[in-house]
Amino acid sequence: MRVHVPCMQVGPIEVPIPAYQSEGAVGLDLCAAVEAPVILDPGARRLIPTGWAVAIPVGYEGQVRPRSGLALRHGVTVLNAPGTVDPDYRGELKVLLINHGDAPFTVDRGDRVAQLVLCPVAVADLGRVDTLDTTPRGQGGYGSTGV
Repeated sequence: MRVHVPCMQVGPIEVPIPAYQSEGAVGLDLCAAVEAPVILDPGARRLIPTGWAVAIPVGYEGQVRPRSGLALRHGVTVLNAPGTVDPDYRGELKVLLINHGDAPFTVDRGDRVAQLVLCPVAVADLGRVDTLDTTPRGQGGYGSTGV
């Protein structure tokens, strides 16, 4: 399934438009639009601009997800993963990175820092009730279905 998503460059720093890196990829790589290198010390978090804004169609959301290579090699990930981009948001896409590694990590202009995945979503019509139907799980929460 393909969906048209208008994408507009914002800000003065030019970086590549979000793009798939292979034929079967589902995530569009987002690049860092930073003027100067950004150093993420261990435990530090920073909001990294991408230089792009998108118009996601109604019925879809954008999910900002980590890049597995950054997580594996450096312990750097998206803090609020997946971050949600709503279809009515028109501001610059930004990525909240955190360094869980044990060494400082440098983000340079153009580095691929996250990926954007478009997903169809349902909109719920909530109805208030006095009781809910029962299930075998019931109110069992964290860890109730096994380890």
